[in-house]
Amino acid sequence: MSAYPALVAAGFRRFSTYRAATAAGALTNSVFGAIKAAVLVGTVSGAGSAVAGYDVEQAATFAWVTQALLAPVSVFADGEVAQRVRTGDIAVDLARPVDPQLAAWATDLGRAAYMFLPRGVPPLVLGIALTGLALPSDPRSYLLGVVSLVLGVSVSFSARWLVNLTAFWLTEIRGILMLYTVLATILTGLAIPVRWFPAWLATLAHATPFPSMLQSPIDVFTGTATGTAALRLVAVQVGWLVGLLLAGRVLLAMGSRRLVVQGG
Repeated sequence: MSAYPALVAAGFRRFSTYRAATAAGALTNSVFGAIKAAVLVGTVSGAGSAVAGYDVEQAATFAWVTQALLAPVSVFADGEVAQRVRTGDIAVDLARPVDPQLAAWATDLGRAAYMFLPRGVPPLVLGIALTGLALPSDPRSYLLGVVSLVLGVSVSFSARWLVNLTAFWLTEIRGILMLYTVLATILTGLAIPVRWFPAWLATLAHATPFPSMLQSPIDVFTGTATGTAALRLVAVQVGWLVGLLLAGRVLLAMGSRRLVVQGG
């Protein structure tokens, strides 16, 4: 078990080496945060005093916090595991004396821990300077928010892991990765709060794990959901995480039995 904390630390160190890319990402997140805040604030101002429970300051806070958590949660799909399947490098992962899924999960937690510092803090600081942030005074919201954020990162990893494992059966999965990214951009609440969705789309979103990746951590961290409502969101996150991890183990076992290393 000592290997997994080491993998978390290795994931942190790995992504800390890309300093120029991290700085560029922080600038991009901050700029898009300002644009998103202006759009959401304009929407609330045009509608009156509030939209679906969000006033002007809460709408601005939502914009900044989503941009702060975008990189740590890793909303968009990546194809790293799929590429290892395609090249045959996944065979090396399967031969290692650690569980491939748990090892990848630990590495992703390390990545998320690093990303929160240089990619997450600048949008929050800019948000404080430009619009202010509507944050709760109860410290329990922050403690539970950290738990919810770790769960959100883990749910995101589990979903991306499943998508990548389809490479065992498909030669090319770029279309699936693109579809996943489109769905995640909408259903996680990245573009607008899930509360603003039409009823049918909100129902569809909550039937998927996507809101548990981003919308739930934001609601808990900002105090939009408190008490029993916050605990319910965390419980849903745990449910999705357990289900996705189990599905990932089943899919990995099925894929490893039919693994054919392409090209040699």
